[in-house]
Amino acid sequence: MPNVTALGITLDTAKNIAIGVVVVFLVGSLLAAWLMKTIVQKIAVAAVLALLAFAVWTQRTSLQECADKVQENFELDGTTANFVDTDCTFFGFEVTISDPRSPDAG
Repeated sequence: MPNVTALGITLDTAKNIAIGVVVVFLVGSLLAAWLMKTIVQKIAVAAVLALLAFAVWTQRTSLQECADKVQENFELDGTTANFVDTDCTFFGFEVTISDPRSPDAG
């Protein structure tokens, strides 16, 4: 049996200190797991929002092309009574933009 009393503590004191250290480590591991969970959640939410921002950012080109098509159709057909609807896509969905001169467009 090692001489624990050379360190100035008894065997019972060493066992109690070991129990205390185990409890501190268990509480620390639970706290770390809780903190990591919240950090991971924050990172996941930030990643989802960043992906949505990127998706909207990439769709701005489609929106500009759609606006250009509507303007072009309006200019090309501006002297006649024909109403031209323009089909555009946004996030893969087909969207029909009515001719602004159409009585149904208002």
